Amino acid sequence: MSTPFLPNWIEVGVPTLDRPFGLALWPIFSKSYQAIMGQRPEAFRFTPGTTPMASMPEVAITLVAYYIIIFGGREVMRKRAAFDLNFFFKIHNFYLTAISGALLLLFLEQLIPTLVRHGIFHAICDYNGGWTPQLVILYYSFSSSKKKPLTFLHTYHHGATALLCYTQLLGHTAVSWVPITLNLTVHVVMYWYYFQSARGIRIWWKRYITILQIIQFVIDLGFVYFASYTYFTHTYFPWLPNAGVCAGKEFAALAGMLILSSYLVLFIGFYISTYKKPVKKGRWSSNKCFGGDEG
Repeated sequence: MSTPFLPNWIEVGVPTLDRPFGLALWPIFSKSYQAIMGQRPEAFRFTPGTTPMASMPEVAITLVAYYIIIFGGREVMRKRAAFDLNFFFKIHNFYLTAISGALLLLFLEQLIPTLVRHGIFHAICDYNGGWTPQLVILYYSFSSSKKKPLTFLHTYHHGATALLCYTQLLGHTAVSWVPITLNLTVHVVMYWYYFQSARGIRIWWKRYITILQIIQFVIDLGFVYFASYTYFTHTYFPWLPNAGVCAGKEFAALAGMLILSSYLVLFIGFYISTYKKPVKKGRWSSNKCFGGDEG
């Protein structure tokens, strides 16, 4: 329903299955996207050769340039005094908290009706469940909103996630929403921690962010392994138990399993090295960029 004090395209009222938050978020996103991009988001198509970052040469050049800037900049500034970018760090992380939260709510608004009406298998394995035009533009929006930290784990994670998003968009994997929504949930918590840390507030639950990330990857892999298993067995080994065909391309399934598995291994290693060993003095400060000694 609309109200006399709001534009007629804003829908607000008692929460329903199709409007789970009371306020319909998609019309707001659609209007904003159309004002910026000149077309409705439902018309978006991930088209190699046309859409930005939709071809392997573009992705490869961007990732190479990213790593040159990150590691080259760190080497240039290694013996120089660190820039104090605390103010911009706060703005950056507050923005990332907000954009991650907004994307998460948009995903949930699209997914809740599908999950309730058709079940989880339909949502992760059917094109009409996990690959709707609305979800595709949200997938692409997510892939365009990644962070750029400086540690090896996070530089690898950032580059690999860009590649992961590209392969899944190209491969039309309906299960993509599971890793993305979980990742957005973690990002809301993580960027809020960084924002509060930059404000000088000491947060006692820092280590639990890493635990949350590890849990996220375990759940991701459960869904991705299941979707891949049922696809490959249904296609090539139908005599094995399977739940039926699952939407997506084979190369995307293999890339998803490989990259997400590497995340799990690396984050477990990061947790062990960070929280199970004595902390060295003079560690790198999270609100200093491109300078100083990381310790």
